[in-house]
Amino acid sequence: MSDNLIFISGFLIIVITCVGILSLFITFNNRKNQLLQQQLEDQLAAQKKQYESELNALRSQLNPHFVHNSLNAIQFYIQRNEVEISEDYLTKFSKLMRLFFDYSRTKTITLKEEIAFIKKYLDIEKLRFEDKISYTINVDQSLQVNDLSIPTMLLQPMLENSVNHGIFHKTTSGNIEVNFKKTPQENKYQIIIKDDGVGINRTKKHNKQTTGTAKAHSSAVFAERLEILNDSGDWNISYSIQDRSELNDGTGTIVELRIQNLTDL
Repeated sequence: MSDNLIFISGFLIIVITCVGILSLFITFNNRKNQLLQQQLEDQLAAQKKQYESELNALRSQLNPHFVHNSLNAIQFYIQRNEVEISEDYLTKFSKLMRLFFDYSRTKTITLKEEIAFIKKYLDIEKLRFEDKISYTINVDQSLQVNDLSIPTMLLQPMLENSVNHGIFHKTTSGNIEVNFKKTPQENKYQIIIKDDGVGINRTKKHNKQTTGTAKAHSSAVFAERLEILNDSGDWNISYSIQDRSELNDGTGTIVELRIQNLTDL
């Protein structure tokens, strides 16, 4: 009888132990599934945020006002019978639109391609404002523009700010200067965009008076895009925007970016 009790007791202990282990396994497995589900939801949310940001960036770059104003300007030159200028304008505009749609399908381009893109963009703005805008692009000769990469059309929103929020509000002509410089760090370079417009402080004041907000839409999109690019782990991008009057450097705005592609290290 005692042997049976011992056997039953032992059997119950084994059953209880198995039930306990099974219960722990189920609890662990459920918790694991919850964590995996949460991780998946977080990844999907991050991807959604990235896609929305990229879409907003593309929408910002293909500004409907820019397209509309460019087409109006072409029509204006045609009506004035300035055929050569209108043909030149239309050719440059069509090439820019083709590049825009080509580059919208990829995440990165070479620095050489980006320089060519912003040159075409600034050429169109120069024509649209009838030479009220001039620009210079300076590239460090030691910079390997064919090998270095940059996120697609990263600079255009900042140049758009220089044109529409800086120089546009001047009573005289303005200039935009873009400098590409090599840095000591491996696979890293610096970009400085400088304009002699009214300056970011006056722009913020004007925006606040007219729209109730001091931040330009393209600047907000730009900042959000940089945040996502840095969070991806593929890029290390820092930037600063200052009013040149605060630096005792005349009037206008200066934007400095330091860009490093971490995937190429």
